[in-house]
Amino acid sequence: MSRFLRVAVAGLGRMGKRHALHFLQSTPRAHLVAAFTPDPAEIAWAKEHLEPFGVRIYTDYTALIAAETKPFTDEDSVGGLQAMVVATATTVHAEETIEAIEAGLHVLCEKPLSTNIEIAAKVVETAQKYPKQKVLCGFSRRFDTSYRDAKAKVESGAIGNPAIFRSQTCDKLDPSGFFVAYAEFSGGIFVDCNIHDIDLALWFFGDETPIKSISAVGVTAVQPDLAKHGDVDNGVGVVEFWGNKIAYFYSSRMMASGQHDMTEIIGTEGKITVNQNPIGTLVDLWEATGIRKEIPQDYYGRFREAFITEANEFTEACLDDKPLKSRLQGALSALVIGSVLQESLRSGKKIYFDEKGQRLPEA
Repeated sequence: MSRFLRVAVAGLGRMGKRHALHFLQSTPRAHLVAAFTPDPAEIAWAKEHLEPFGVRIYTDYTALIAAETKPFTDEDSVGGLQAMVVATATTVHAEETIEAIEAGLHVLCEKPLSTNIEIAAKVVETAQKYPKQKVLCGFSRRFDTSYRDAKAKVESGAIGNPAIFRSQTCDKLDPSGFFVAYAEFSGGIFVDCNIHDIDLALWFFGDETPIKSISAVGVTAVQPDLAKHGDVDNGVGVVEFWGNKIAYFYSSRMMASGQHDMTEIIGTEGKITVNQNPIGTLVDLWEATGIRKEIPQDYYGRFREAFITEANEFTEACLDDKPLKSRLQGALSALVIGSVLQESLRSGKKIYFDEKGQRLPEA
């Protein structure tokens, strides 16, 4: 058994930087050895924040794998790479994950696996060919303390049989127009935003719970240019499952006060909420107009500790050959639901499935 997991990070955008620093500073059993980015601004950041700690920077992904997977005999030498964190653009997640798996590496891939269901399925198929390697899709909320507490309470029977699941991902308004440009590649608001909520629904209801119907609506309240990409800035989706279970998803790009991601699970004997009334700290600001609590301004502000837990548990699973906390097939199922929600939004049609979860032809 290796003492440290030798890790590389692909992509040093907003999320890639965070992963790199988590493995460098907050994961004691991991050793960040390399990073990849072709972007000059990201390279400059890496030279300042990573290179002084011995992290080698590559501008070619395949070259990184070729150099860093060579055998090594010294902890500081090039080679001996064991794991890859894929945090590049969503459009290349699948391609780079497959390349890393086939090179013999464990992989932590940021969500979603792809915006294309067929391509995402190839990731799952490839991972199945290499059962000794750990391949995880990074659904961060499964590593959050509050969500794990809620899951344990549901499993203990605290609210009886869970029947209704309501969850939302609401981003602070970004007036720069970033999400308009991003919509061309994101797969749409249900794939990009609500994919976390969809994954939670599968976690609480059971990953193999078959779908009965899917429908969605939305509006462009503040960013009408999203319409040219078939997207919205506020979306509502309803997924009915066989076995008398319903999931309701809300996504928004226009929250004024900050990030508000919350979940409600309603059962036959009670309900559980997670982050219904968000707070950034325990500070209350008493003003002339009333009492104010400040809330996290972005997703990372709410889930930073969950990302660090994810890095440490992924490392432990790789080093100690422990099972991962979520199945890769579940990531594919979440993408299917998100994609069909986006299709329903664009077509205005409700889409039905049989009791095995297979899509039915339109009447």
